[in-house]
Amino acid sequence: MASKVAFHTLGCKLNFSETSTISRQFIEKGFDVVDFKECADVYVINTCTVTENADRECRQIVRRALRNNPNAFIAVTGCYAQLRPEEFSQIPGVDIILGTNEKFNIFSLTENFNKKELSCIYITPTDKIESVHPAHSSETDGRTRAFLKIQDGCDYKCSFCTIPLARGKSRSLNMNEVLSEFKNVLEAGYKEIVLTGVNVGDYGKSLNVDFYRLLLKMLEVPGDYRLRISSIEPNLLTDEIINLAAGNEKLCDHFHIPLQSGSPKILRLMQRRYTQEVYKEVVLKAVEKIQYAGIGVDVIVGFPGETEQDFLETYNFLKDLPISYLHVFTYSERPNTRAVDFGGNVDIVERKRRNSMLRILSENKKNEFYKKMIGNKVSVLFENKQHGNFIKGFASNYVRTQYKGEEDLSNQFVNVIIKEVYKDICTVDLI
Repeated sequence: MASKVAFHTLGCKLNFSETSTISRQFIEKGFDVVDFKECADVYVINTCTVTENADRECRQIVRRALRNNPNAFIAVTGCYAQLRPEEFSQIPGVDIILGTNEKFNIFSLTENFNKKELSCIYITPTDKIESVHPAHSSETDGRTRAFLKIQDGCDYKCSFCTIPLARGKSRSLNMNEVLSEFKNVLEAGYKEIVLTGVNVGDYGKSLNVDFYRLLLKMLEVPGDYRLRISSIEPNLLTDEIINLAAGNEKLCDHFHIPLQSGSPKILRLMQRRYTQEVYKEVVLKAVEKIQYAGIGVDVIVGFPGETEQDFLETYNFLKDLPISYLHVFTYSERPNTRAVDFGGNVDIVERKRRNSMLRILSENKKNEFYKKMIGNKVSVLFENKQHGNFIKGFASNYVRTQYKGEEDLSNQFVNVIIKEVYKDICTVDLI
């Protein structure tokens, strides 16, 4: 039996949580987990297919693993593997390809980890997937933050997105399973638990429960921790959830709310489930209820048919909103999506220019938000100490902080006062 295994994960926090769960299976079987750069007997690559760049990187990583050890057993799983397994089967040296439903069953699907002459493909069509497998991950630098999967799949039909094709319909872990996994993570010593899924706000709709009720149940669990929502659609961020965050310090004062476009025309083409006005109302409500709420935004530039006027409408809409940072994505054509056939493609150079403009806006927004925090007292969860006695951490509203001192504050909630802003971080003093 092979003894060393290495993992590489691309994409979202949900992927990371699932890779961690797979890695624990290997550890239980006696494997040693090593860095992906090292020579391993087994390499597991968990793929992403959100963009064309992600596709290209997936293929490069497979080849990198084979350069590390040409005799290694190569397992490929994740969204890209689910959608286009034949592309990986054509790469010499790939031994097994596991779909969304099979990724947690590697030990039952292969008798050993010896090299194969041909790739073995195990893929369940997404319309046949009914179950959801629990998963949780941890930060690699210490037991501070864990990512807990509560939901998988998506019923939305956004015209640019392949995730429903790769992950299947929306489905959720039952509440008892979530609470059990949550307690296990707390017992392991993690202090911040990030709730992840493809569409977490859609939690429980087939279980006669909803996301708000899950949050209530989780917050009843005693302990020294806080909950963070990874990302939530604006049409699912309810008044109840906002009020809960405003009234319970264990639920972070931070919402990451995908926008994708501030142009009504482009939102309609994207088949998003809200309007520009609804999005604005949700953001304003959050910052009204929660002083210094951190608001993150996803936005896509260069969508087919996006004119300069459409882009400027998005730019100005974001500039005027009280948000704290942006995640900017350049539109990438995805096979089997409606948007591929829309026409009106935006030139690649122009897509990059628009991306650059929004990234600069994001830096300005973050700096402006951080400066508003100067003089405020906040609770920070510190991570591992860095060189020069610096230790970094995050406040509840996702403000990044740094403290210099002799104390070991790792994995502790500490009350601090924000002193000044240096580049993209706030320096703090202990109270």
